[in-house]
Amino acid sequence: MNKPVVLVVEDDAPVRNLMSTTLKTHEYKYLTAPTGKEAIMLVSSHNPDVVFLDLGLPDMDGIEVIRKIRSWSNVSIIVISARSEDEDKITALDAGADDYLTKPFSVEELLARLRVTIRRLSMMSTDGGADSSVYRNGKLKIDFPAGCAFLNDEELKLTPIEFKLICLLAKNTGKVLTHTYITQNIWGRSWDNDIASLRVFMVTLRKKLQPYPDSPEFIQTHVGIGYRMLKVE
Repeated sequence: MNKPVVLVVEDDAPVRNLMSTTLKTHEYKYLTAPTGKEAIMLVSSHNPDVVFLDLGLPDMDGIEVIRKIRSWSNVSIIVISARSEDEDKITALDAGADDYLTKPFSVEELLARLRVTIRRLSMMSTDGGADSSVYRNGKLKIDFPAGCAFLNDEELKLTPIEFKLICLLAKNTGKVLTHTYITQNIWGRSWDNDIASLRVFMVTLRKKLQPYPDSPEFIQTHVGIGYRMLKVE
């Protein structure tokens, strides 16, 4: 893919300047917006590849910005926020965010998240349907080349990371995948923050796979070890 364009949505000028300087130093193209309204306008007019979005904006909550952008765009959204509770992360991910970075964060972690996101976008654009199979497990169907998953013939609204997670588990049905193995495959590394993020993503993914109390359990947790995709009859 061409050199990616990154949009930084942050009302705190020092933080915004730090992120802009970091992106410029590493030769990324970037745009900045201090408000949610301006961010929405820039996404629609400049079509960036990645958006770093602060939730605490002066004119509207970042969750609302995510929902508005998601109504027409699949741009990758990485939330940056001082809100560190799992509930806040789940709300952002459910709204359509692809990743969540808690403040304060290091420049190295910011760049690592960006590299992984761009690598994933590049793989999606060059795969060309290399894996042409369709996975079926009970009422769950995953169309790998189309990048879609269905439950009871209804398409699941999954974020890119959720889709990558479900594909990784599906391709290893019956096997227990460790936290380290999963985070290495999803984020390209295995830091403590990644394992914490994995737990949050698994919560949101489970909610979508098991919308009702009597729904079959697809994903089994092995406490302290990892997760396994169960074979459902």
